Amino acid sequence: MNLSTQIIRKVRLTEKSAVQGDSLSKYVFEVAPHANKIEIRKAIEELFGKKVVSVNTSNHAGKARRQRTAAAGRTAAWKKAVVTLAAGEKIELA
Repeated sequence: MNLSTQIIRKVRLTEKSAVQGDSLSKYVFEVAPHANKIEIRKAIEELFGKKVVSVNTSNHAGKARRQRTAAAGRTAAWKKAVVTLAAGEKIELA
């Protein structure tokens, strides 16, 4: 059994996600890579008490980064979830 706080890692606040949240009731979260859409839906409904209509996910690979050395490191891979709430429902994030 996964805890909701382990599935939902953080909110991704960008200009695009802010516009989607205001007009379309869509919110963007960084979630655990192993989480599926059903687990994400249950976690959002449990944490925020809102009705989720749909969940869209995408995996983002880590990028190669150099820090003043010849050897390149990598940033961590992460999973994004775009959660659509029922009409008229909002989440206060800020």
